[in-house]
Amino acid sequence: MKKLLTVLVLAVGFTVTTQAQKGDKGKREQLTVEQQTELEVKKMTLKLDLTEAQQNQIKPLIAKKVAERKEMWAKRKAMKESDSKPTSEERYAMKTKMLDKQIAYKTEMKRILNEQQYERFEKMAARKMNRHKKKGDRKMHEKRKHQKENKSDK
Repeated sequence: MKKLLTVLVLAVGFTVTTQAQKGDKGKREQLTVEQQTELEVKKMTLKLDLTEAQQNQIKPLIAKKVAERKEMWAKRKAMKESDSKPTSEERYAMKTKMLDKQIAYKTEMKRILNEQQYERFEKMAARKMNRHKKKGDRKMHEKRKHQKENKSDK
């Protein structure tokens, strides 16, 4: 009886602890656009050896990019909460707009950076995309696995 009670207490304690950790995850303080911009510029300065003039040219580009990203996430969150999905035309328009922004950003970076810096910038961007792609593939795999488990339970 004591062993059963001990196991039960440990199980409840473990469950409460993990739930508390999950709850804190989304409640982190978010950085402001200016803070995120400053951090990104400093990272790029370290990796690409930017001059002061280049930093000043890149800062507004990154600030715009960070602000647009925040806006996009707010829209996505609102859509998720309302359980509405974009139509195929809306999805196409969003993707086109996103790709146009990426092209413009890349063009501006090419204008600001010298050839060596731009090559390093491209490599950094490629690595970042691969990391996100792998992360997305892993999430998709877990989602499909979860859906299969739910279907088998029914």
